[in-house]
Amino acid sequence: MTFPGNIFNSHPKEDGDFFLGISAILGFKPKNLEIYKRAFLHRSANKKDNKGNPMNYERLEFLGDSMLGTIISKHLYNEVPAGDEGYLTKMRSKIVSRKHLNELGKDLNLLKFVESRIPKSHFGENIHGNVFEALIGAIYLDRGYKYCEKFIGSRVIEPYVDIEQLEGQVISYKSLVIEWCQKQKKEFNYDVYEDTGNDPVKHFAVKLNIDGRVLAKARATSKKKAEEKASRRAFFALQNKIENE
Repeated sequence: MTFPGNIFNSHPKEDGDFFLGISAILGFKPKNLEIYKRAFLHRSANKKDNKGNPMNYERLEFLGDSMLGTIISKHLYNEVPAGDEGYLTKMRSKIVSRKHLNELGKDLNLLKFVESRIPKSHFGENIHGNVFEALIGAIYLDRGYKYCEKFIGSRVIEPYVDIEQLEGQVISYKSLVIEWCQKQKKEFNYDVYEDTGNDPVKHFAVKLNIDGRVLAKARATSKKKAEEKASRRAFFALQNKIENE
């Protein structure tokens, strides 16, 4: 089997395997393979271009994030003509949430392409979504907007974007609780403190106070997770009031 161009000059076997793997994910053949390689280059690899600029996926991630948001916004604008700005913004946030992007990256097994000097087992969850966005940025630079739109359509919109299902998803219980408190002119605060206890990993505990009363408590490995967990418990305690007021 032969491929057009001289993309396999330096490392034929490695480049050939990468080309085939990326082509299968994209659904089309890349023109400039080097752009896609950079989309999977972790900063720990400590590589630089011929001008001394750091080379890693982070700049492509920034670009891909913008392209993904633009294309999803266009899709929602066309599909939901009655949706106002607030509705469209919430729906877009659900589609491009970090959790969803991480799931997309995992489904495509993008981690296998990542080049780094640290074990892949040491990466956090967000590496999956980060390289997914970097891949979108690479597509845009290599093939332009139309191919970018085609990829997002086939890999994100068609298999995952169900408007009715998304309408029922809650992206942040904390936002819902805060919005309700502000609307009802209720005083609230999240009292967060370290609560390591006997756990080997540091935990945080949180008490959610509304009008001077502790409504919910929770523990988690980060302040953000603890606040969201407590907010979820508070939401269900207040659900009838929140949904009917």
